[in-house]
Amino acid sequence: MDSVVSRVRTDGPSRSINRTQSPIRALGVPWGTIMLASLTPWLPIIAPVPILPPFGFMMLIAWRLGRPNLLPLWAGFPLGLFDDLFSGQPLGSGILLFSLALIAIDLIEIRFPWRSFWLDWLSAGTLLLLYLTATTLFARVPLTDLQVQLVGSQLLFCIVLFPIIARTAALLDRLRLQRVRRID
Repeated sequence: MDSVVSRVRTDGPSRSINRTQSPIRALGVPWGTIMLASLTPWLPIIAPVPILPPFGFMMLIAWRLGRPNLLPLWAGFPLGLFDDLFSGQPLGSGILLFSLALIAIDLIEIRFPWRSFWLDWLSAGTLLLLYLTATTLFARVPLTDLQVQLVGSQLLFCIVLFPIIARTAALLDRLRLQRVRRID
């Protein structure tokens, strides 16, 4: 029975024969983490003001900036739809904004082929500013001084939190690329 069923053991990276990547983990980790991050509005957090950042969008940006060719351009449609279903935004806003963000990051990658932490942080901050402004307008929230202050504080929180999200995506990328050893 043991010879028929192969056991799988995870190891750290090493140089030996008979090591393969798990295709499910290699393709599923980015999609799964973005979808899991889009579920954060369902957390039982009670706040007097909407300060919770758009974690799904931030994780999408982190994956796209960290691994530019990992997610295809059409990934904005299903991931944005999933985010729309659980964020409470009008249906279609996440689809449009996720897709436009992926296209904008591709244009940034073409224009600036060199990469640095500061360029990624500036790109993410700009995309988050545009995303929060657009979602506020899509939700038809009246733009009062208080609303502008709330969106501004949410934007500041997102920009400060983005390096942590990007680091989390990098750690998950290491998990995604970890090889498994097949013992026959």
